[in-house]
Amino acid sequence: MLSASTRLLNLLSLLQSRPHWPGTALAERTGVHPRTLRRDIDRLRQLGYPIQASSGVAGGYAFRAGRALPPLLLDDDEALATAVALRTAVTGTVSGIEQTAITALVKLEQVMPPRLRRRLDALGSAILPLGPSGPVVDAGLLALLAGACRDQLQLHLAYADRNDQASQRRVEPHGVVHADRRWYLVAWCTTRHDWRTFRIDRITAAPVVGAHFSPRAGPGDGDLRTWVAQSLSLAQSSEPARIILHAPLAAMRRQIPDTAGQLEHVDAQRCLLRCSANPAGAIVYWLMALDLEFEVLGPPELQDKLRDAGQRVARSLARTGS
Repeated sequence: MLSASTRLLNLLSLLQSRPHWPGTALAERTGVHPRTLRRDIDRLRQLGYPIQASSGVAGGYAFRAGRALPPLLLDDDEALATAVALRTAVTGTVSGIEQTAITALVKLEQVMPPRLRRRLDALGSAILPLGPSGPVVDAGLLALLAGACRDQLQLHLAYADRNDQASQRRVEPHGVVHADRRWYLVAWCTTRHDWRTFRIDRITAAPVVGAHFSPRAGPGDGDLRTWVAQSLSLAQSSEPARIILHAPLAAMRRQIPDTAGQLEHVDAQRCLLRCSANPAGAIVYWLMALDLEFEVLGPPELQDKLRDAGQRVARSLARTGS
């Protein structure tokens, strides 16, 4: 027979593992009589856990949001993932949470058993953070934007574009995405009557929350991160680069991230890459680094850059006698 405290911990772990438990199933899993189960549920409620009961044929128990955050039970992998995420947050691209992340990390590491601390130390020594690699945004601003997306509330934004041109936008926010080392808001722009991405670090004042709006289907196929990445890869040039790569599509998808451009099937041995042609010199560098055959369909500026690069390499080889 399990002790009362052990039984409560087991019950709490089960309740946190799924959104709803039928009463009979939960009693069977914990190995107690339904009356004992009800007493255990009452004890957990007294400790602050927001457990709701429902009656009837589909009756049972479920966790629901409460007025305060009760203690959480984490398994080994969840505890390690949380600790790594907190360490990353200290030097991440979201400002305003560094001290809170440190405090939470100290609390978590204090209660970790030695076996988990050793694993966490091993991860810490093997994973070397690069530090912030993009603009830092405020955690409160991210929370406000995410809440507006969830509650479908219009936002009035003061925004500056890449040329520092200020504008006022009224948008219907759909999602917040982290891509290419920056944070973006995906929203329907009521002025442009189209989907737009807004760099969150370019929002120059606190957004004003407006009225509720009716949701609409999101852009693309619903994968916001891919849609943002593809939009960014094509946004910087009026004529994107079009390059036939002499390699299967699956192989190129493993080497070329979504943020670099769009890949399309041509045949079993070739695929088409569409990407921004600005700056063209960067594309020349990466084409050489891919170490494969290719054909540049356009634009002419990229073809000229490649031609100049080829001639420069030929002259260098001639000077070295190779």
